[in-house]
Amino acid sequence: MSLKIGVIGAGGMLQYHHAGFVKAGAEVVAVCDMSEEAAKAAAEEYGVSTTYTDVAEMLSDPSLDGVSIIVPNKFHAPLAIQCLNAGKHVFCEKPPALNADEVKQMIAASEANDKTLMFNFNNRARPESVDLKKRIDAGEIGEINSAQSKWIRRTGIPGFGGWFTTKSLAGGGATIDLLHMIDLTLYFMGYPKPTNVLGKTFDTFMGDTRFKGPWGIPDRADGVTDVEAAAHGFVTFETGQALTLQVSWAEMVKREEVSVVFQGTKAGGKVERLFEEDGVDETAIDTFELYTQDGEKAVDTILEHPFCEDMGRIDSAANFVETLEGKAEPLNTPEQALHLMTIIDAIYESSNTGNAISL
Repeated sequence: MSLKIGVIGAGGMLQYHHAGFVKAGAEVVAVCDMSEEAAKAAAEEYGVSTTYTDVAEMLSDPSLDGVSIIVPNKFHAPLAIQCLNAGKHVFCEKPPALNADEVKQMIAASEANDKTLMFNFNNRARPESVDLKKRIDAGEIGEINSAQSKWIRRTGIPGFGGWFTTKSLAGGGATIDLLHMIDLTLYFMGYPKPTNVLGKTFDTFMGDTRFKGPWGIPDRADGVTDVEAAAHGFVTFETGQALTLQVSWAEMVKREEVSVVFQGTKAGGKVERLFEEDGVDETAIDTFELYTQDGEKAVDTILEHPFCEDMGRIDSAANFVETLEGKAEPLNTPEQALHLMTIIDAIYESSNTGNAISL
């Protein structure tokens, strides 16, 4: 008997969650959205039988096994906790929550109700990432001593005055929105426990409409724009490893760059986004280069993989169902989400205080 999944939020990410759940053999049986019109439109598009505008009403269905959460960041933690307390497994969009304290509350609810809590860190499911992780696990890379994480945009502010640029709704700006490469780097590094964080955020260009990106949500003239446009940071870990990071919605760079560069004891390498001529690309990590040494000869290998238009989102959602069925190991854990948000919190604190933060 297939697992039954309900979805909270009828936005654009639903197409990937739905496709992933169905791919893994689950049935999406309900869509819940504050907008009845949006819920019904999504249900019709994806062939879902039931719609709701009230989360509690949807959760009262005893046949529902799991819930997917696709809403603004502020509501991730409260909705996840509500679903977990109702006895449902949870697959939540990124970021995990507004801050680490909220993630702790989510973990507590997951453990108290013995239910699975996972997040959509979709870049882990891309073919290049899967290949690199297998090589890491097989010992080909050795220990990754240090790595550099980047997601930088020149014109990528996702609108002005909407929830993306409102700190109380989003938790922050580019740092929390573009945390994918930070997560992916930590994943490759074995998700070590952070010990010290030095960070600096910048709000340059946040009021400049020339730096608005071709994505996001419509501007709101009466809305709030009080988040950062960019952040730079340095993180050390109890294992002795180190991470350098750079994220931005708007910086004077040549073009958008999405990459993880790593230095291992046996091999180094890079996974990176490819670009179209205009500098904006709809795909994410598309290339994988491996750097090794053959005696005195430097060997650089370009590894090719199938094009992945959905950026791993479908397989990430499928992994949630496969995990619940015991067919696969989870691609991510709540403890990893906690480490990630602890680092994000520390970047903001370090920037505000001007000091390195010891964890």
